[in-house]
Amino acid sequence: MMPLVLERVSKARGRGSRAARVLHEVSLSVAAGEIVLVEGPSGAGKTTLLAVAGGLLTPEEGRVFLGGRELHVEARALDRRHRARAVGFVFQRANLLPRLTVRENILLMGAIAGLRSEDVAREADDLLAGLGLTALRDRHPHELSAGEEQRVAVVRAMVHRPSVVLADEPTGSLDRAAGQRVAESLAELARSRDSAVIVATHDVRIASLASRLVQIEDGRISQ
Repeated sequence: MMPLVLERVSKARGRGSRAARVLHEVSLSVAAGEIVLVEGPSGAGKTTLLAVAGGLLTPEEGRVFLGGRELHVEARALDRRHRARAVGFVFQRANLLPRLTVRENILLMGAIAGLRSEDVAREADDLLAGLGLTALRDRHPHELSAGEEQRVAVVRAMVHRPSVVLADEPTGSLDRAAGQRVAESLAELARSRDSAVIVATHDVRIASLASRLVQIEDGRISQ
């Protein structure tokens, strides 16, 4: 079973005569443990592709299968619950909650996914230790560098062992060294947990970490 499958997905922005198609019959499958890099210029449809793949946007046409289940065919509450368990998101900025510590930010994601508190605590500590971040666990976001924040965001995205991880420009706001560490952390955790990963980026520095490269332009992809 493929963790993520998109079948002839189309998505428009706006309605009626003002609607502009952002994705054009996109088909894409990502296997467990695979890291797919989606490259393309600004406005090509990268962010929309991730939003549709993660169930945040509903396509006008086509089908999305996440963890073997088709999205948008059940009640919205069931879709949200399934998405919370099946998907981990990493964005360009870490978006950690400032009043929570590193560990508390990570535990919150586990709670949202519906995991038992003792299970998510154990997983959070294992992930932090595996990336050499244990010393940061009781710090607050303002005490971290941008690269450290983003690596914590990667841990937060992985703590509930999602079958799919979607990363939108995860290194875009970082310098070369910090960006490389973030990309390596994402690749290491994803492969060790057999997650299917899509990274939308124009950062060619991390291309060597990908299993496959996909180009997107004007809402159409080539593989």
